[in-house]
Amino acid sequence: MHEITLCQNAVEIMQQFARQNNARRITAVWMEIGAFSCVEPEAVQFCFELACRETLAEGCELHLTSLAAASWCYRCRQQIALISPGVLLCPLCGGRDVRVVADDGMKIKRIEIE
Repeated sequence: MHEITLCQNAVEIMQQFARQNNARRITAVWMEIGAFSCVEPEAVQFCFELACRETLAEGCELHLTSLAAASWCYRCRQQIALISPGVLLCPLCGGRDVRVVADDGMKIKRIEIE
């Protein structure tokens, strides 16, 4: 389970930000999980609380957004959304001539501090 390591790294980044801004605590964080990141949102939810214990982020509210893979179907000539990196088929026409533009990471988008 690599989610615990990702959460520990995210909490360290959040704490650095909080210290730089003389914060007493971190109250909320917004993160995005890329469509092809191989990160399980449920595991992140569980691990995040553990990673926050005894830090400035203890009790922090986590807001997670899972992004869909933005893709283009050359056959349909339109933008489509793929659900899985393993299924590179256009959901509209079934074609395989698809260009994928998907994020494969986890990003901190916003940190709320006091």
